[in-house]
Amino acid sequence: MSHPTSPAANASADVHTVTRHGVCNLCEAICGLTFQVQGTGPSARIISIKGNEADPLSRGHICPKAVALKDLHEDPDRLRQPMRRITVDGHTRWEPIDWEQAFDLVVEGLARVREQHGSHAVGVYQGNPNVHNWGNITHGHLFLSQLKTRARFSATSVDQLPHHVVAQALYGHQLAIPIPDIDRTRFMLVLGANPLASNGSLMTVPDVRARFKALKARGGRLVVVDPRRTETAAIADEHLAIDPGTDAAWLLSLIHTLFDEDLVRPGALQPVLTQIDAVREAVAHFTPESTATHTGIDATTTRRLARELAQAEGGVVYGRMGVSTQAHGVVCQWAIQVLNLLTGQIDREGGALLTSPALNLIQMKLMGPGHLGAWRSRVRGAPEFSGELPVSVMAEEMLTPGKGQIRALVTAAGNPVLSTPNGRQLDEALAGLDFMVSIDFYLNETTRHAHVILPPTCFVEHDHYDLIFLHLAVHNVSRYSEPIVERAPGTLHDWEIYSELAQRYARRIWALEKGTIKQRLQGMLVRSLMRRLPPHRVLDIGLRRSPTAKQQGVSLKRLRQHPEGLDLGPLKPSLVASLQARRKTIGLMPALIQHELPHLAQAFPAGAALADTTAPDGRTALKLIGRRDVRTNNSWMHNSERLVSGKPRCVLWMNPHDAERQSLSDGQTVTVASRVGQVRVPLHVTPDIRPGVVSLPHGWGHDRPGIALQVAQAHAGASINDLTDDRLTERLSGNAAFSAVPVWVQAA
Repeated sequence: MSHPTSPAANASADVHTVTRHGVCNLCEAICGLTFQVQGTGPSARIISIKGNEADPLSRGHICPKAVALKDLHEDPDRLRQPMRRITVDGHTRWEPIDWEQAFDLVVEGLARVREQHGSHAVGVYQGNPNVHNWGNITHGHLFLSQLKTRARFSATSVDQLPHHVVAQALYGHQLAIPIPDIDRTRFMLVLGANPLASNGSLMTVPDVRARFKALKARGGRLVVVDPRRTETAAIADEHLAIDPGTDAAWLLSLIHTLFDEDLVRPGALQPVLTQIDAVREAVAHFTPESTATHTGIDATTTRRLARELAQAEGGVVYGRMGVSTQAHGVVCQWAIQVLNLLTGQIDREGGALLTSPALNLIQMKLMGPGHLGAWRSRVRGAPEFSGELPVSVMAEEMLTPGKGQIRALVTAAGNPVLSTPNGRQLDEALAGLDFMVSIDFYLNETTRHAHVILPPTCFVEHDHYDLIFLHLAVHNVSRYSEPIVERAPGTLHDWEIYSELAQRYARRIWALEKGTIKQRLQGMLVRSLMRRLPPHRVLDIGLRRSPTAKQQGVSLKRLRQHPEGLDLGPLKPSLVASLQARRKTIGLMPALIQHELPHLAQAFPAGAALADTTAPDGRTALKLIGRRDVRTNNSWMHNSERLVSGKPRCVLWMNPHDAERQSLSDGQTVTVASRVGQVRVPLHVTPDIRPGVVSLPHGWGHDRPGIALQVAQAHAGASINDLTDDRLTERLSGNAAFSAVPVWVQAA
């Protein structure tokens, strides 16, 4: 397959160097990049990575993660052929095997468990990188759907499930999430988010620092609500250090103020909104004065910010992980949407708008709308959402005997031991499985428990099109990237691995399949066809059938002619017109919210602060929150020396008041304990965090035996998820509640 190339300056006249355009899909920003590649074939080397100034979305922006794509490609620890775990004389070791043998072992291991214990005894966990890598999306379902299991889990319930539950309840689809029109807004209220470190999340926004600078230049205001003075808070016009876990109460007091001060002005949204009076009645308890004792934000400030939002000519409230990963995350996300709706800021330039991707998965019905509670988990009774159970129950479903106990597991591009609550418990559960297979190119804290590891090619070795994040981008674009370098002989792309597993597994369990012979033959035919259709052919077919792509003039041929991407213009109002065309309305008070708000009123009683949590020895608990760094996203990024170099970042942040009270000093090693475990970490004393709160970053803890991550092991850090509690979950969805976990800190 050819690449758009151009001659480049080269110190060595006999080595060919070309320029290739691609994207960084390590995080949601999907920045456009320019690669200098030296040589040809599998031995070609990436010699430089820079931001692509011609990219219509990222506009030349680049962060350290993108440069580390070269490290990932060249990493000697990255697996390049299947591996099998064997035990000899009581010692475990790994040996390479060929693909044929690997596929046979996987199919036999999974089928054996299914035949003995039923299909629900085989579990699935899909990590965050699955939605960053389009081969997983286009072909993963071919295999995973063959498992016929309800024991499916993903990183969605680690950090973002409340967004999808609310989008489904209000707008009819889990992916119908209005995106802040950051390039035109004049007032932006940000809660529990740090876009300067994350480059946006459920808001694809590269070059966000320049965008915030432009917001201020046009006279706009940026307000950040976060217990920590984050990088984003540091450049904001105003920062409010809210008490963790109280965001729902504060957001409801903002809604209360809109009604109390006659600021409800839906504008163009008025004809499609219902149940406004029901919202007024439901928030009557949450006056700014009554919530101030819980949140730490005074009533005067709350009322002022409600006015600023209501009066802004284009304003928006945006909340991300910090408001989702707490006990009332669904209420938080619902309240954010209601604030934007009641002030007329949804479907308005400068407010929040739906995107118009060329391949619109909602419009083309290529992604289901979603459902909540169609069934529940076996042990705890946690609800599924869109076919997945929350990860907070995964370990107990493995450890608790009985019908439906998970006895085999498929993990795909995920490291749940470090990324899900109570990681030590999951570690124990994985060790007891009858069979486990991991589709991953690292031997990490999770895959070390696998019996077989199937490693796909890495990001620069295959083509790419963003199927998900273009639905969340702050500007409409369309981009297709060819492979940057050629893959090594004998390696397989993820879509090829899934296709082969689907074919083999379906043949192996033919007799167990439900449905008529005709239906089974049709399924086999579809899998056989998809096996011969690489993702770019699927994209080509999709674009040809997409009404939006036809209107925008987007085709695979044109995308190949413009590897920097096609600029499809700013976001445009479309929600009201779409609802009116379908004679639909937005009911502001979904049943699940209506039933939950009375409980919230009891959780935050007027005029009374929440009681402190004390340890048996009388010590008062601090509230643990997470932290994000621009040089990290997932745990596997810690095997790049350039991303972990410099001063240690896996340190516990603590306010000077709390440190003085416990006679702790900066740089001292401390023990942090919770209900489920404890860790030892260095202490960083700083005024940039609210008193009573401590912060530890996510993704570390590379000190477990049996992993093959040399750089990460040398910078092991401690896993925050050895402290987070699988029993602390979001009340309505079961999403992990990582924020405000009670912990006790003392000198090590």
